[in-house]
Amino acid sequence: MGKNVIIILISHLLTDKIRYLLKTFCCYLLAASFLVCCGQRPADKAVAKASDSTLLAMVNLHPKTLHPDEYRAFSNASRHFFDSLFIHGFNGGLVVARNGVVVFEKYGGFTDPRRHTDSVNAHTAFHLASVSKTFTAMAILKLWEEGKLDIHDDISKYLKGFPPGISIKNLLSQRSGLRNYVHFMDQSGWDKRKYLTNTDLLNYIIQHQDQVIYTAAGHHFEYSNTNYAFLALIIEKVSGESYSDFLTKTFFQPLHMQDTYVYSIRDTAKATRSYKLNGRMYPMEYLDMVYGDKNIYSTPEDMLKWDAALRGDVLFKKSTLDSAYTPYSLEKRGKRNYGLGWRMIVYPDGKKLIYHNGWWHGNRTVFIRMMAENATIIALCNNDNKKVYSAKKLCDVFGNYQQAYENEEPDNDPEGRGGEKQ
Repeated sequence: MGKNVIIILISHLLTDKIRYLLKTFCCYLLAASFLVCCGQRPADKAVAKASDSTLLAMVNLHPKTLHPDEYRAFSNASRHFFDSLFIHGFNGGLVVARNGVVVFEKYGGFTDPRRHTDSVNAHTAFHLASVSKTFTAMAILKLWEEGKLDIHDDISKYLKGFPPGISIKNLLSQRSGLRNYVHFMDQSGWDKRKYLTNTDLLNYIIQHQDQVIYTAAGHHFEYSNTNYAFLALIIEKVSGESYSDFLTKTFFQPLHMQDTYVYSIRDTAKATRSYKLNGRMYPMEYLDMVYGDKNIYSTPEDMLKWDAALRGDVLFKKSTLDSAYTPYSLEKRGKRNYGLGWRMIVYPDGKKLIYHNGWWHGNRTVFIRMMAENATIIALCNNDNKKVYSAKKLCDVFGNYQQAYENEEPDNDPEGRGGEKQ
């Protein structure tokens, strides 16, 4: 065992990331040693309990507990990891949880990094960017469960005038063949002094089908924000409510997600703006009012409630969750895939790492869910810090996810660019 450790350390020294790897290795080794000790102690000594009393009884059916040694191991590992990762500053919020127990929580920076006004705290809501898609997808699946739509339906059934041949499931799984509006609207001739709406986008595609449909639906995966803008319209059509009202009544209010909302122009004064690394504010632009693909604001603590609600068969049937977490793009070999609103890494033994990243302007977000270990990592920032995507490396503390040597965001991973304009 000692020789193996020495070999690993020597190999790390040969890389150009000496400090990071050494610190991370020591951190993981410490966590592992604690967990081995935990396994030798009686289970009835578990005393650390989740402190979040705002979750509804329907979600928190069982007391959340964590052995004290486990708590210390995960807490120390998380603290060391993020302190090293954000040594040059972090403007946002972080939460790491295991078995529903928060083992690490940190907030840093200011809502306005330029003037250092209003410190970021647990109630500071950040733009989730593409992590918003998880709510849009699950709203569609809730309507499916209730028998109000069928995900195999052609979307032309709900969006009058839309070209036939694309199903709701194609939209959910990013296999519609529709180009990303973030790109094609730049060359559309749209008056960029006017905000584009979801309905405007629908009308444009109806009138310019040959420009926006690049391949037949179902042929292959292509990440496109257009899909989720149309799913939001379908939610409104089927429910008879606005996208914001439906999500608020169905998810935000029942789960006591009190700091979570769907952004509209009326929220401009209260919404946390985003910034570049140099501190310059990103200006509002004509695409900022499209919702479904983005435009949900939330906090790490509220997102932990969302995570808890999606575990087990409480808010959704198990069969529905299984459908959401099934990979649908199998034409190419590889671990990375996309379900119904969820990105995932699928391992040879069938284990899955479920997650979604986000990027819109200076908002960079990560929502990572280790289903087998009942662990969650949430990182939200608004100062364009790409290092948030490295949060997946912390997964190796909880299980064998092999993320330590992975690129932060592979060039061939459409989600790495999050739909942001290049």
